[in-house]
Amino acid sequence: MQSRTPASRTGRPRSAAADAAILAATRQALVELGWSGLTLSDVAARAGVAKTTLYRRWPGKNELVVDAVAELFDELRLPDSGSLDSDIEGVVLQFAALLARPEARSGLMAVVAESTLDEALRERIRTSVVDRQKRLVVAGRKRAQERGELPPEKDAQAATRAVDLIFDVVAGAVVHRTLVSGKPADAEWVQRFVAVLLHGIMAGED
Repeated sequence: MQSRTPASRTGRPRSAAADAAILAATRQALVELGWSGLTLSDVAARAGVAKTTLYRRWPGKNELVVDAVAELFDELRLPDSGSLDSDIEGVVLQFAALLARPEARSGLMAVVAESTLDEALRERIRTSVVDRQKRLVVAGRKRAQERGELPPEKDAQAATRAVDLIFDVVAGAVVHRTLVSGKPADAEWVQRFVAVLLHGIMAGED
């Protein structure tokens, strides 16, 4: 009879359902209570989990709220409409619609405000939200290059700079339009914005 070596255990496995419930409860609490009123105990009660379950996953409020916001932004998808301008318009409209949702708006504004005095929180926003969503710019540029709409990168460093700049321009414009100015990022505005953006992108590729 062969002996069986038990598999090594690194801890209790995470429950996807519990994670989803906790992040949803966090967003709900942000809308109702704001950053200052949100507590991990309240989130655990809303999610129907033990406080120990929450603390095993997130050591503090900063990490929890950023992950709750990041999950929303992970919903963004790059459409394949056949042209670069239409692809960008599709993403921008999704982004604007996302920011119109109370849970996204309150969550993003809260973590950005808190991060002005907290470098660790700012870094977590960069890695969990900003860097993850740059995937859309990378994929969009690659697809446009394959269609012959954009020339290939001269080198990796130039490509990284281009991705960073495009992301900053899009994110900055949409956040300012929707959350600062409080004006709609409707189809007409998005078309005009993308026209300006593409003019800059094409000039930068020369």
